[in-house]
Amino acid sequence: MRRRALLRWLASAGAAAIAEPVLAASDARYPPVVRGRTLAFPRDFGAHPDFRTEWWYLTGWLRAGERELGVQVTFFRSRTGHDDRNPSRFAPKQLVLAHAAIALEGEARLRHDQRAARAGFGLAFAGEDDTEVFVDGWELVRGPEDRYRARIEARDFGIALGFTPRTAPVLQGDAGFSRKGPLPEQASYYYSRPQLAVEGSVRLGAGEAAPLQAAGVAWLDHEWSSELLDARAAGWDWVGLNLDDGSALMAFRIRSREGDVLWSHARWLAGTGDSAEPRFEPLRHWRSLRSGASYPVQMRVVVGPRVLELHPLFDDQELDTRASTGTIYWEGAVRVHENGRRVGRGYLELTGYAGTVRL
Repeated sequence: MRRRALLRWLASAGAAAIAEPVLAASDARYPPVVRGRTLAFPRDFGAHPDFRTEWWYLTGWLRAGERELGVQVTFFRSRTGHDDRNPSRFAPKQLVLAHAAIALEGEARLRHDQRAARAGFGLAFAGEDDTEVFVDGWELVRGPEDRYRARIEARDFGIALGFTPRTAPVLQGDAGFSRKGPLPEQASYYYSRPQLAVEGSVRLGAGEAAPLQAAGVAWLDHEWSSELLDARAAGWDWVGLNLDDGSALMAFRIRSREGDVLWSHARWLAGTGDSAEPRFEPLRHWRSLRSGASYPVQMRVVVGPRVLELHPLFDDQELDTRASTGTIYWEGAVRVHENGRRVGRGYLELTGYAGTVRL
């Protein structure tokens, strides 16, 4: 037990090193994201350890009994910039971090937890052959028949869910090459899996609480890149929306510190498949008493002729992840309305409102 506790402390200490200046000043070289690279599956379901950063991002709406809830599970992999020639097993060359949250109807604040560890010692891993990522007992794995499973045991909630895709991966941007700024190198490789069918259980409460059967619809993003955001960027607004008619929409904008839009993009992931320039229009703000940040939690998103309004499940869906990825942001379950009628559900992510995002 003492040996495992020591390894856990050492691994977690490595995760804290992600913010150390020595990493930013290292001689690490990261491969560029280039237009024209063909994404190949199942290999690109797995990790890409040479690149600076990577994430697998799951969000969904479930029904458990008579209550609706939003679920968010995100695993991150970060290549720190430590010299790859360092033979020490304790050198934090790769970090694995994770966030998980439940937004439960009738509550006023997220249930949230996080994990962080350096890869190795049986505590953290990101497999290259397929989706297989875990950290300190939390896991996300793609198994037979293209089915994902996520298992999270947190302080006051638990998640044991299976996610079944209805379609092949949808390549974002130009065949998976997704621009994130005015310069071509400011890009990521990016694909999405919308309209995932979800079944499994959630636990609400301490570890002895009985799990509840749950089912619903979810969204998976997988993205990896090497470049930081444009130096003028403050953060981004992003939505992934599963609509009731079977279509889905991804849209984002990168905001400058002055409030201008540096870059934006939207794509219908089912139905027409068209891409467009979205317009984000804040309708109502909520101010966090913890961080002081003011977030546009009710948003209008205009894509071509369609006007969608996003209404949060509740206002306080702020996440404080300074113990892992080092930032405070808002990531919340939203209902989607069009012409006064509810037409879907999804997630809205708002970063850079509590301070400039470092990614």
